[in-house]
Amino acid sequence: MEFIYPKANLIAGVDEVGRGPLVGAVVTAAVILDPNNPIEGLADSKKLTEKKREKLFDEIKEKALCWCIGRAEPNEIDELNILHATMLAMQRAVAGLSITPEFVLVDGNRCPKLSMPSQAVVKGDSLVQEISAASILAKVVRDREMVELDKVFPEYGFAKHKGYPTAYHLEKLAQFGATEFHRKSFAPVRRALDIK
Repeated sequence: MEFIYPKANLIAGVDEVGRGPLVGAVVTAAVILDPNNPIEGLADSKKLTEKKREKLFDEIKEKALCWCIGRAEPNEIDELNILHATMLAMQRAVAGLSITPEFVLVDGNRCPKLSMPSQAVVKGDSLVQEISAASILAKVVRDREMVELDKVFPEYGFAKHKGYPTAYHLEKLAQFGATEFHRKSFAPVRRALDIK
């Protein structure tokens, strides 16, 4: 399936990583690519190897006209809920771009409120290069944060599962309780904290 681009020059792609994990921020990225400086091999970040993502991460930062990372922290996720926190993080990524896009393409089925026209693209990370680039930036940033968190709390295995609710993570959560970086509004964390 081919995606028909809107008639606009400066198009930003936006994607998020980390809606499902029980720990850490939800990380978003907004990217405006340079049509005169193409990047080979852009694809949905989940379909790329870690090594390939790392290589593309540096190339996107170098070649894109501009890019920005947006985020919403665990306390904001707990306060707003994950959907609203994700929308906020996307707004922050777009607002942080050094060039204002004429049009924004967002991965998924809903767009945050933005000051410019936008369109949600289901499976956008596979169909739209700008969204692929955003998905790679967001994923590498978040994965690196999980590796750092793993050094502080090695018993949870964050570097391996990246905070997702794997059997191992749930087991450790039950064993050690939640860290200050866990999302307290998520059911498995709530159970671990025994908040009634």
